[in-house]
Amino acid sequence: MLQRPGRSDTAGSLDASHKRSSRQGFGLFLMTSSAFLVASIVIAVSVGAVSVPFGTVFGVVANKISPGLVEVDWSKGREAIVWDIRLPRTLLAGLVGAGLAIVGAALQSVTRNPLADPHLLGISSGGAAGAILALLHTGLFLGLLTVPLLAFAGALVATLVVLGVTHFASATSADRLVLAGVAVSFIIMSFANILLFMGDPRATHTVVFWMLGGLGLAQWNHLLFPLVILVLTVPYLLAKAADLNAMTIGDETASTLGIPVARFRLVVFVAGALITGVMVAFSGIIGFVGLMIPHIARFLVGGSYNRVLPASLLLGSIFLIWADILARTIMAPEDMPIGILTGLIGGVFFIFLLRSRAKDR
Repeated sequence: MLQRPGRSDTAGSLDASHKRSSRQGFGLFLMTSSAFLVASIVIAVSVGAVSVPFGTVFGVVANKISPGLVEVDWSKGREAIVWDIRLPRTLLAGLVGAGLAIVGAALQSVTRNPLADPHLLGISSGGAAGAILALLHTGLFLGLLTVPLLAFAGALVATLVVLGVTHFASATSADRLVLAGVAVSFIIMSFANILLFMGDPRATHTVVFWMLGGLGLAQWNHLLFPLVILVLTVPYLLAKAADLNAMTIGDETASTLGIPVARFRLVVFVAGALITGVMVAFSGIIGFVGLMIPHIARFLVGGSYNRVLPASLLLGSIFLIWADILARTIMAPEDMPIGILTGLIGGVFFIFLLRSRAKDR
């Protein structure tokens, strides 16, 4: 005798169907975003003060990867523009955008603060201090690598100082960790301003341009450092997506699930500091990417960190590549610091975010 399916069976079937549909939708988002990212890279290499046809872009890249694969019908000048200038710059923009976005997403979870940003740890201030030291005092004793390497060293020092302050003040809670980062940021920026004041006034314009953020000095050997740090840290954050979901609810809930809250928060802060430090070392100070992109990712794919993290990676890359395109074309042939654009866009986004949060209360 046939039995009518029960309510629980129907609910279970609907739930399974919803999850399957949701997975398919997220898969479509990843494929669409990845395709748009590749298209953005091609467009970014093509446009500029000197435009390069798409066919030439593909031809130069193919010839560099496999010499003799295509017939060379372009000039040496265009080949240099594509391979030596624009492509490494575009790839660096993608790496920096991805790194800052995923750090912002992780920090917003462990601090339970939707306004959290990678720069709240004082890492940007440390990188700025290192860059000022190189540009105004030590000189480029290692060539073009001097600025990014000393900026990276300053970022690492800032990370250690923040960790030392949190340990000294027993600031293991989310709010106190943020306050410790802000305090360290003010201290290090004061030191950076002293270095700026004591430096050669004729060279300060170079420092100011770097502090506003820029990708104009990108080279192929620069890409190794941000790529390696992302390969080492992103898999850990992706593997801890469930823990990040629990942290957004509260420390007590996370503790009941067996998560060592204080230790996990510090680990995420260290990973975020390493990523931010490396990115700032090679791009200058680029703000608001880590604030905006995670919110856009949540709006598009939902609040689960299993989706927010990979979505933030892709959207962060796309956003900074297009911001760099605008920075290179708005005042062409002048190169506008990219930090000006991200600051303008991010500031407007921040205001609307505050307004939406006020309405929710």
